[in-house]
Amino acid sequence: MKEEYRKTPGLKKAVFKDTELKKMIVDYVGQQFEKEDVTVEMIVEAMVTEFPEFILPIAEENWIRGYKQALDDMDTDKSFSENTEGSSSNDKLST
Repeated sequence: MKEEYRKTPGLKKAVFKDTELKKMIVDYVGQQFEKEDVTVEMIVEAMVTEFPEFILPIAEENWIRGYKQALDDMDTDKSFSENTEGSSSNDKLST
């Protein structure tokens, strides 16, 4: 996995077998990595390798939502800038 993804703290979390599905996944991934303690990162790596048709739509949806949010933020910033043009600095700070 690329280094920039390893900075996500949630990837290093251990996964506990508190549901049947988690038990199956954690046991499977633990066998694949030959580790007892399985992290979210290990599960993601296994899923990318063995079940890409599951991970790809999630990644695509995440990318689309992030891109849409960026566009929405740009529109909001542009609107804010247009509404504050011509105001004095005192007007901009008042509530």
